[in-house]
Amino acid sequence: MSATRVLVLNSGSSSVKYQLLDMADSTRLAVGLVERIGEETSRFRHTHLDTGATREWTGPIPDHEAALKAVAEELAKDGLGLDSPELAAIGHRVVHGGMTFTAPTVVDDAVLAEIERLIPVAPLHNPANLVGIRTARALRPDLPQVAVFDTAFHTTMPESAARYAIDVATADAYRIRRYGFHGTSHAYVSRATAKLLGKAPEDVNVIVLHLGNGASASAVRGGRCVDTSMGLTPLEGLVMGTRSGDLDPAVIFHLMRVGEMSTDEIDTLLNKKSGLIGLCGDNDMREIRRRIDEGDERAELAFDIYIHRLKKYIGAYCAVLGRVDAVAFTAGVGENASAVREAAVAGLELLGLEVDGGLNAVRSEEPRLISPASARVAVAVVPTDEELEIATQTYALVGKNS
Repeated sequence: MSATRVLVLNSGSSSVKYQLLDMADSTRLAVGLVERIGEETSRFRHTHLDTGATREWTGPIPDHEAALKAVAEELAKDGLGLDSPELAAIGHRVVHGGMTFTAPTVVDDAVLAEIERLIPVAPLHNPANLVGIRTARALRPDLPQVAVFDTAFHTTMPESAARYAIDVATADAYRIRRYGFHGTSHAYVSRATAKLLGKAPEDVNVIVLHLGNGASASAVRGGRCVDTSMGLTPLEGLVMGTRSGDLDPAVIFHLMRVGEMSTDEIDTLLNKKSGLIGLCGDNDMREIRRRIDEGDERAELAFDIYIHRLKKYIGAYCAVLGRVDAVAFTAGVGENASAVREAAVAGLELLGLEVDGGLNAVRSEEPRLISPASARVAVAVVPTDEELEIATQTYALVGKNS
């Protein structure tokens, strides 16, 4: 029996998302989510996709080790346990791989040590990712564990895009550069967009707009990222749900000197109390649009600021790429908020961008074009699939030997 299954684990600070896929035909066998790890009211939801049966329960799950053991138990109930000979590998989402990891990597002790060394530049994410890997290794020490890094897709950026204009020795000493994030999504969507156009990825230039609560843009030339909006951390770039995006660095000095705010207070302000929620008190685009329809001026201004920043990046990446074949919207807002797509493209006709109102209003889970046939640049909605991308990269690395 050949091993063609991959379990994808995404371990967050207080959650674990997982999917089990069969890479023989890229089908999902089971999906699940563990939330509120470390609390008395932890929640577990597991769905066996073959039968459609869903099991949910609440109760204390003290840590990630207990959470992953619970995942293993739920999978076993459906005959999909971690001891299955059909399981080829476990693929782990790791947020920050620095410049060391430019591709999916089989985990060993040295890889774990390097991921740990990168914690200072990803303090919210890498520790949780590490716990997930270590627990999975303990549960199946004989099974390949593969780390797939959010930053890897962006390591193809030229130094002119990745370097900040600060003292080189200081930047190198503290590993300060643009790393970018959401890389698995940008990789998947750029390839899927090329497929939608009937072309090979190496023949297509795409601007990918990953718009969720976290948001990022990338310029992809011939399948390789040449620029991206997030930087050393996921704070830079677009206006997001709770993050400010681009900001004059002197604002921080001003808040420290005049506002007498601490580093931690400013960190919390910019990462958790800024963006849409800081501007209007809501970070749900559906609620913001509802408020706009009711005449709420704060919500309208927040939306306008969000769109203004988005347009600037579209225009900038048109300049970076020179020739643009498509602009692809993805993630929760990008896939579902037709008003965002329409507003982001409005007025960019000179760049070859247009949206067909009727096509844009259609809701679908399939990749689709929303630009008129006459448009010089295709505008697409392409649902992202980061779990499939992680599984694909994992299986490509270890599947032949499974």
